[in-house]
Amino acid sequence: MAFTLTKDTHIGWIGTGVMGISMVGHLIDNGYKATVYNRTKSKAQAAIDKGATWVDSPAAVAAVADVIFTIVGFPVDVEEVYFGKEGILSTAKAGSVLVDMTTTRPSLALDIYQQAKEKDISTVDAPVSGGDVGAKNGTLSIMVGGDKETVDAIMPLLDIMGGNIIYEGKAGSGQHTKMCNQITIAGTMIGVCESLLYAYKAGLDLDVMLQAISGGAAGCWTLSNLAPRVVKRNFEPGFYVEHFVKDMEIALDEAKRMNLFLPGLALVHQLYKAVEAQGYSKKGTHALMLALEDISKVKV
Repeated sequence: MAFTLTKDTHIGWIGTGVMGISMVGHLIDNGYKATVYNRTKSKAQAAIDKGATWVDSPAAVAAVADVIFTIVGFPVDVEEVYFGKEGILSTAKAGSVLVDMTTTRPSLALDIYQQAKEKDISTVDAPVSGGDVGAKNGTLSIMVGGDKETVDAIMPLLDIMGGNIIYEGKAGSGQHTKMCNQITIAGTMIGVCESLLYAYKAGLDLDVMLQAISGGAAGCWTLSNLAPRVVKRNFEPGFYVEHFVKDMEIALDEAKRMNLFLPGLALVHQLYKAVEAQGYSKKGTHALMLALEDISKVKV
């Protein structure tokens, strides 16, 4: 059954964390009726205040919605949300579309796709990049996998939340692309943090240094958006350390399966494990600086 999007399409949203709450807010602001669920109701309050209907389980969301979006924490959470006793697939309607925007295992995206297809339900894996800033501004990069017909049908919804939306191919392709994204960020983050340490020890004005290198070949999103937060000692999350560690572990597992050796990723993963051990798992990914400062006995 082909899906057709209209302004009467009922949106379901599961996961109203740092990014999800802004993303569903954009859909509501664009006139879509929404039903929401989150493990902690208070984190969904901003959506409720905009007019969303609250329900107490993923199953209750799926029972009424035509397109159900999920953006939760870990693969185990995705499994519970989709396959659990009160999960989406227990009540989702034939002809509906499920869109998982969590970063999770490509194999899990395929599992969801196959089980949903048996119920005449379409699925899309659409992990995102851009952190809290991209979510608030509706400028996220969205990496999309699934059947092209389904992706085309829901593209107007993705357009509301993202500024760079790329169809990557069959189910699971979005998740594989997100692994490429996270591998790149891992290497970039260590470079940004080490450059700040070097600048500090060299006696440079950090803000002036960042202004200089951001306009050259070193310029990147991490340098422009997260390096200034480090300088201000603001390590609050746009994306949690613990979720980034999860993503790196997925990428390392996938690399092992493909007989790839990724030493840079393995190094950054170990440094982030040190960040977690220091008690900063709920801080932003730029809290990598805290581990590097501890090793160097320097505080920027």
